[in-house]
Amino acid sequence: MYRTLRLIMLIALLNLQQAFAQTPDSVIVAGIVKEATENSQLEKLAHELMDVIGPRLVGSPQMQQAHDWAVEKYKTWGITARNEKWGEWRGWERGVTHIDMVHPRVKSLEGMQLAWSPSTAGKSVTAELVIIPDVQDSIAFQQWLPQVKGKFVMISMNQPTGRPDYNWQEFATKESFEKMKKERTAQTEAWRKRISKTGMNNRTLAEALEKAGAVGIVMSNWSNGFGVNKIFGANTKKIPTIDIALEDYGLLYRLTESGNKPKITVRSDSKEKGTVPTFNTIAEIKGTEKPDEYVILSAHFDSWDGGTGATDNGTGTLVMMEAARILKKLYPNPKRTILVGHWGSEEQGLNGSRAFVEDHPEIVSNIQAVFNQDNGTGRVTSLAGQGFLHSYEYLGRWLSVVPANIKDPIETRFPGSPGTGGSDFASFVAAGAPAFSLSSLSWSYGSYTWHTNRDTYDKIVFDDVRSNAILAAIMAYMASEDPQKTKRDQIVLPVNPQTGKPGTWPAKRTPTRKGGVN
Repeated sequence: MYRTLRLIMLIALLNLQQAFAQTPDSVIVAGIVKEATENSQLEKLAHELMDVIGPRLVGSPQMQQAHDWAVEKYKTWGITARNEKWGEWRGWERGVTHIDMVHPRVKSLEGMQLAWSPSTAGKSVTAELVIIPDVQDSIAFQQWLPQVKGKFVMISMNQPTGRPDYNWQEFATKESFEKMKKERTAQTEAWRKRISKTGMNNRTLAEALEKAGAVGIVMSNWSNGFGVNKIFGANTKKIPTIDIALEDYGLLYRLTESGNKPKITVRSDSKEKGTVPTFNTIAEIKGTEKPDEYVILSAHFDSWDGGTGATDNGTGTLVMMEAARILKKLYPNPKRTILVGHWGSEEQGLNGSRAFVEDHPEIVSNIQAVFNQDNGTGRVTSLAGQGFLHSYEYLGRWLSVVPANIKDPIETRFPGSPGTGGSDFASFVAAGAPAFSLSSLSWSYGSYTWHTNRDTYDKIVFDDVRSNAILAAIMAYMASEDPQKTKRDQIVLPVNPQTGKPGTWPAKRTPTRKGGVN
């Protein structure tokens, strides 16, 4: 009888301990991990956004398609969402680009027109190539300019090697590697001087070549990795600007330099769409106790269009959408309102988020926290306080419930210093709102996927994205539930050694609300 009583008391004690251990926070956190792991929607969302819709250049039909897709997707999860107009942009749609060398032999070339490049008006243009010459000065360049009439003009340096440095480091002798780097540095400086002596910059050079009768501009913006080029925007208004892969650009350059007079045929079928409206997509899970205080999950929605914008910033978009889906399922009645901001035109200067900050002072003044993710597919490894004096107190509290395998690799820096740009969190920091960047492991982001022709679905590391979605959901939940409102006290910034004056908090900047039109 005594033993039985002891056993009953022991079981009751264990049950009591277990009840105390199962706090509301731990139950929600466990649920978030379980839902993200066992019912992940990331792969499906990634396929629909990156493969079906594709890149999301501001002003393109694909950007509008993505906005509408997101609104409908949120509706299926029971989340209210809307497209909120903030400006307008030059409308443009990429078409087929086909580039062939037709002399001295036939070869199809790897390349594409740049964003907003003019088309070839439904026909193929065939012409010889010339290289920007090494002239004495701008007067000599003006004297040379008539020679571009009817020609494609090559305006990029011919890279001495298509092998990234890590490949040389692995296989070359030390002497050979050092020799290559020295020669490349000298060649790069010589090319910089060559362009400088024309008296022009990238924009004015393109305008001068176009005015002088060139039929197109050919360039190669290598990204220091095998097969990778950066793809940005064209500076021409009437003739196409095309980027050609390093390997094929080098071939054309050498043939031109050796007097073999190569010719290429180019067809680019882009379409001008006039001036079109631009939007942010805003999703909302309304707060119950403090609906006028806000936790914001943030990621820019637009991309460049060399690839499909998979890691810049498709992965950040996926993180915030998946976090919102999970929260709506497990935490449908948050204490504070949870917003998800999918910002437009981040790539042209944080325009969507700056417009939101400018248009919604009533929200910005009541932000509990903003969590932004925008630097690739990797798991989060860094979180800084952005110069908010007390950020350690509340971010530390919220991080304390994050599972160790996600939390422990994160390096924290408090209070840190305010970010001045780089991504949309800076728009909120400039307005004095506590906004934080969930900064990620590289996965060779800078060379291989950031603004490149290889930023595609296959570069997504879904285990890392899943980890980030769990982190974002937990941080949003904790920020919403926190009894205390976050403090906005700012650090005293150190003296700027260049000016000798105390540092100042970054100022709010006005967005460009009408872009790409002159």
